[in-house]
Amino acid sequence: MMNYKEILENIYKDIQPYSKTGEQAGYIPALSKVNPDQFGMCLCTIDGCDYAIEGADVRFSIQSISKVFALAMSLSVMGEDLWSRVGKEPSGTAFNSLVQLEAENGIPRNPFMNAGALVVTDILLSVLENPEDDFLAFVRAVSGSDDIGYNVEVASSERETGYLNAAIANLLKYHGSIKGDVEQVLHFYFLMCSVEMSCRELAKAFLAFADHNNRFCYSGVSLTSSQVKRMNAVMQTCGFYDEAGEFSYLVGLPGKSGVGGGIVAIYPLRYSVAVWSPRLNAKGNSVMGMKALELLTTETKESIF
Repeated sequence: MMNYKEILENIYKDIQPYSKTGEQAGYIPALSKVNPDQFGMCLCTIDGCDYAIEGADVRFSIQSISKVFALAMSLSVMGEDLWSRVGKEPSGTAFNSLVQLEAENGIPRNPFMNAGALVVTDILLSVLENPEDDFLAFVRAVSGSDDIGYNVEVASSERETGYLNAAIANLLKYHGSIKGDVEQVLHFYFLMCSVEMSCRELAKAFLAFADHNNRFCYSGVSLTSSQVKRMNAVMQTCGFYDEAGEFSYLVGLPGKSGVGGGIVAIYPLRYSVAVWSPRLNAKGNSVMGMKALELLTTETKESIF
């Protein structure tokens, strides 16, 4: 049996030299106020064991990690037709790049870059009767936490300064990739990004993606085993913006990061793990989070490769 508790404690000690490296996402005013000197980590196994250290129960803005939940909901409704609206290839450019989107006639490379997530948001608005309530209901169901909610202050802060995302949304609208109202799409997108969860809640939520042998059905969102495995593949290749290759090289697990400092990764049929530290590197990924997960798979010798 792997002693995950001891491994996590050793990892926390070993990453202390990185504790002052990077800074929080200052371009989102509400996130710039977050104390950057925080850290949390939780690993949940599919047989029901939890291992946590430090601030594993402190909630934070999950930001782009929410895109995994949005993708699951849209894939549940659209099936393979989803991929006619958004691709599944790595971007090779920044998560908020306009250049590639313009060059490729408004079809986003994947659902985890901002352009792709905005298209997925547009899809959810068109197929859900109560999108904001339905999204929260799904996240609460898959995580097992009934009081998870939106942080309206964070969402408003992002909208007030979200000029680049507005430009992306309007370019998508110009190319016909967004069908609905641009302002409604932006509003819902920023709300989903503002959802606050803890490392423990995120790790529990992602167990559903780790254990693809069990039925995936939460609050009306149903996926086949094949769909879950394919979502894992997209996370592996596209989950870390233009640092996805580096994450695969160093960590070797499917996962998703967010500029709130959170990272979630899964070892299929074994565990899910979430880590949080607000200080980011130049690519928008948590410095201590990336290092912690690298040390985890190095120490345990558990990766998909």
